[in-house]
Amino acid sequence: MPWLYDIEKHKTFAKTWQKDVQEKLMELETVEFIGDDTFMADVNVNVFAERGRKIVFHNNCRIAANVYLHGPIEVGENVSINQHCHMEGPIVIGSDSRIGPSTSIFAFNHNFDESETLIRSQKVKSEGVHIGEDVWIGANVSIVDGVTIGAHSVVGIASVVTKNIPEYEVWAGNPCKKIGERKRPPPRE
Repeated sequence: MPWLYDIEKHKTFAKTWQKDVQEKLMELETVEFIGDDTFMADVNVNVFAERGRKIVFHNNCRIAANVYLHGPIEVGENVSINQHCHMEGPIVIGSDSRIGPSTSIFAFNHNFDESETLIRSQKVKSEGVHIGEDVWIGANVSIVDGVTIGAHSVVGIASVVTKNIPEYEVWAGNPCKKIGERKRPPPRE
């Protein structure tokens, strides 16, 4: 439960071993932690960032147990990624976003156009996934390659996102479609 890290007595206890977990990860993979206030569970977090597929965590992120991350991925400040999420980059997650448990983001797809070539032998293609700032993605959501989710939007539980979602909109369902809007702030003068 990474949010316990925000309670001072838990943070004091975890700060030392967090430094060790993050240093070990940076030694093994192409991972960067910007700032010193990110919490990463030490239980079954699988982070794979080989050369050319870097993963960057900006300050104050919370990464829960049983998460699988394969770069390239950039995680903005104050982002939480809940348990059992599976992400295959390239992915950019904007600051202050929340990703619910068991969400899958696959920013690539297999080619299957050549009927003379086995699918397993064909190349993959990738456009990437971009999630704006202050986005809430509910539990069990699936997001496919090429999707942009606009800032301040919401994606409902168990949705399958195959199209871009504009800013400040609320989408849900399979296939995911617009079901509402969030109130926009008044224009600045």
